[in-house]
Amino acid sequence: MTEWVFSYGTLRLADVQRGTYGRLLDGEDDQLVGWTLQYLAISNPEVVALSGIAEHPVAVPTGDPSHAVAGTRFSLTATELAATDVYESADYVRVPVVLASGVAAWLYVAK
Repeated sequence: MTEWVFSYGTLRLADVQRGTYGRLLDGEDDQLVGWTLQYLAISNPEVVALSGIAEHPVAVPTGDPSHAVAGTRFSLTATELAATDVYESADYVRVPVVLASGVAAWLYVAK
């Protein structure tokens, strides 16, 4: 079964995809309407090492339809999604969203 995950951050980097999943992900450009971005320090040193980035943008809901976060929706297997949950659990929780395309996807938001 394929799951969609929406990313606007480090998951869009090829090195992060290869380091996390051992492959490049299939993705499509999309938008998250009614959200905006803020920045948060990354606490997982593995993510910092893979990405070379110490801060990560985090999506925050505004409810304002004029706000939108551009990103990519990626298809993951159920096993990859479960691994992502473990990997992201220090800082993020997974929530369901509907993207501008109408596709239902998962989004990792800061706790």
